[in-house]
Amino acid sequence: MTDRAVIETAGLTKRYEEVEALRGLDLRVPSGSIFGFLGRNGAGKTTAIKVLLGMARPTSGDARVFGLSPAEARSGVEIRGRCAFVSDQKDLYNYMTVAEMIAFTRSFYPRWSAELEQKFLRRFELPPSREIHGLSRGMRTKLALLLALCRDAELLVLDEPTSGLDPAMAEDVLQALVGQVTARESTIFFSSHQLSEVEQIADHVAIIDRGQAVVSGALDDLRAQYQRIQLVFEGDAPEFKLHAPGTHRLQRRGRVVTILSSNGGAAVLDELRGYRPASIDVSPVTLKEIFLDSVRAAEGAESADKGH
Repeated sequence: MTDRAVIETAGLTKRYEEVEALRGLDLRVPSGSIFGFLGRNGAGKTTAIKVLLGMARPTSGDARVFGLSPAEARSGVEIRGRCAFVSDQKDLYNYMTVAEMIAFTRSFYPRWSAELEQKFLRRFELPPSREIHGLSRGMRTKLALLLALCRDAELLVLDEPTSGLDPAMAEDVLQALVGQVTARESTIFFSSHQLSEVEQIADHVAIIDRGQAVVSGALDDLRAQYQRIQLVFEGDAPEFKLHAPGTHRLQRRGRVVTILSSNGGAAVLDELRGYRPASIDVSPVTLKEIFLDSVRAAEGAESADKGH
């Protein structure tokens, strides 16, 4: 992975009449990364993908893919030629067979890998003679991913890539994506609601809410930034009023107090020791906890703004 960015946005906005789908989105996706793009339904993920692929024009701000503007017609064509996109709908031609769909797609891409085609036909257990309209949702997902992976694209943009797959096949797909980045030096930008899957393979993430990035960066850095602090007291836990920065989601249950902290570090711990707990335990947090904390913090900030 290099410091070069494959995707960059700055102050990106997109308005549909009265709805502001993107509200100043800033993103940076490093080349060679597996980048998880996270957010609740309606957060702006699909709109952002459409803008990046030239399928929608931004209202304001800037978007660059490979250093090119997807809003410009000629650049948009080049971007789409260097990308492989798999939508959440897994769009395919229902009247074709699996083999016909592969042959049709292959004809458009000179860099198509016959080796990968055979590999993923076997690995995904796709029946070449089966008509697409008769495929299960999981089979459709696997076929759409095969069509994307065999193109040898520089950038794979995937919307819910494991939807419809059972856990065993989802694991196989995740490993195929990791292998693609390793062997082909591709970049993968994917949205997903499966946070455990994102945590398993992503090295960078962005969490967006209401059209803005509320958290973005290398996943290891985010894990190091957040921590769970648990305090146990001899009797009932006292009431807390903490002043150190980066204190979130304080929960008090009997003798135990649990705090999610970010950016607080030693200052939070020093303040907590002043309450004289019997024990203090510090442990890492999951991506799910970071996601929930970030979204709730964004909700609180919006509510405060409306209150003013």
